[in-house]
Amino acid sequence: MSSSSALILFSSLLIFSLIYSQGNALSSNYYENTCPQVEDIVTQVVTEATKKDKTVPAALLRMHFHDCFIRGCDASILLSSKGKNTAEKDAPPNGSLHGFYVIDGAKRAVEAICPGVVSCADILAFAARDAVVLSGGPYWNVPKGRKDGRISRASETTLLPKPTFNISQLQQSFHQRGLSLDDLVALLGAHTLGFTHCSSFMNRIYNFNATHDIDPTLRPSFAASLKGICPLKNRAKNAGISNDPSPTTFDNTHYRLILQKKSLLFSDHSLLTTPKTKGLVYKFATSKSAFHKAFSNSMIKMSSLTGGQEVRKDCRVVN
Repeated sequence: MSSSSALILFSSLLIFSLIYSQGNALSSNYYENTCPQVEDIVTQVVTEATKKDKTVPAALLRMHFHDCFIRGCDASILLSSKGKNTAEKDAPPNGSLHGFYVIDGAKRAVEAICPGVVSCADILAFAARDAVVLSGGPYWNVPKGRKDGRISRASETTLLPKPTFNISQLQQSFHQRGLSLDDLVALLGAHTLGFTHCSSFMNRIYNFNATHDIDPTLRPSFAASLKGICPLKNRAKNAGISNDPSPTTFDNTHYRLILQKKSLLFSDHSLLTTPKTKGLVYKFATSKSAFHKAFSNSMIKMSSLTGGQEVRKDCRVVN
């Protein structure tokens, strides 16, 4: 896709999201009368899945981000490819996403109690919040009332922020979704959870530019260890490294690593390149409570981008 056609597509998507975010106002008590126990049901399913697989929280949080950043939080990430249409979940940026079975299980459990009432988009938003809480992070009240979308196109995932983005590219990507620099720095803190494949940072440790083989902003000893994990040739298919030493704990270690020049992604390091974002990195690195508060507020803001039209019976297919 050319940059001009991508920009046109992006503008139309943004208008689409904004129209629906105004038309589908979310509320804290949306299911109060129709399905009051929905959040407890989702929490139970996510808790059981996490007991069996400690990577589930990171997967669900990332899934929610990747959903919201395309057509708003409309569960389009959950739709399966059909016929000639390749869905978002089967696009390269989403190749390592997993945990879809957790959302399917939560949807089945909710449908058994409140059939046809709760959207898959809301279930995913609840699950992302629960993922953070179960990892030691903050709790927030998730606004409710999202609808599920009917369109999911792999081609649109080119609009996701890339690990190679600099600060101006990141700022533009977040701004186009109504998110501020403060939101940007807080939300990238989600990288405290999970694992990163070699492909996302190979550009920093081999042939970085005409002058340097290794990105000079990386600590040399750290770069050397990354080369050991990710050799240029003959590397294992799923080779990579945990995002930080506590990859299943939602803490502020990620920001401390950025300050130590040990962040895996160029996009994370780019937060040090403007005074405003660098100041926020330092603030969050020195205060876990400040990070948790900011993250909660920014998640509420991001997850309030809506764009769907229906409540799916099955999260993988449109009604």
